Amino acid sequence: MSRCYPQLRLVPVTLEQANAFVDEHHRHHEPVPGCRWRHGLWDLSLNQLCGVAIVGNPVARELDERRIVEVNRCCTDGTPNACSMLYGAAARVAQDLGFFAIITYTLDEEEGASLRADGWWGVRDAVREESWNRPSRPRGALSLGPKTRWVRFLCEYPEDLPERVEDVEPEPPLLALMAGGAR
Repeated sequence: MSRCYPQLRLVPVTLEQANAFVDEHHRHHEPVPGCRWRHGLWDLSLNQLCGVAIVGNPVARELDERRIVEVNRCCTDGTPNACSMLYGAAARVAQDLGFFAIITYTLDEEEGASLRADGWWGVRDAVREESWNRPSRPRGALSLGPKTRWVRFLCEYPEDLPERVEDVEPEPPLLALMAGGAR
């Protein structure tokens, strides 16, 4: 029996619409206070919103928000291929706007299959648990455990791009991204 996949289309959404969707569907995060841009994914077969991506400045203060953006929220209702489409669209917009890289984070128990499929590289040890909550800027959220930082570089690559991020001799901004921020 073949599975029928829905017809999905990227659509513009307001921050209020995106946050309402996150509030209803996200497993462990709340809506965001602001963003650079956001987009939704419309299921034509059901005539309803099935996912949103909210892109903003990097949460980590060490990262250069003039050259890097972060997918702060990617949330779907479980529609197949929705996450991949949302991450791919976010990366294309970031590239068109001239950003150097786009990042996001997942919990260790999340596989990141949609990110890998879209050309993102995961760096597991780049984020230390204590870096998410400090006395000078408390996050007000419960600890969610170790995280993986995912990076998709938006610049041109040589044709023989290695499969593992450890095999690259990066420029300083790349090194900072992979090592957990500028030092």
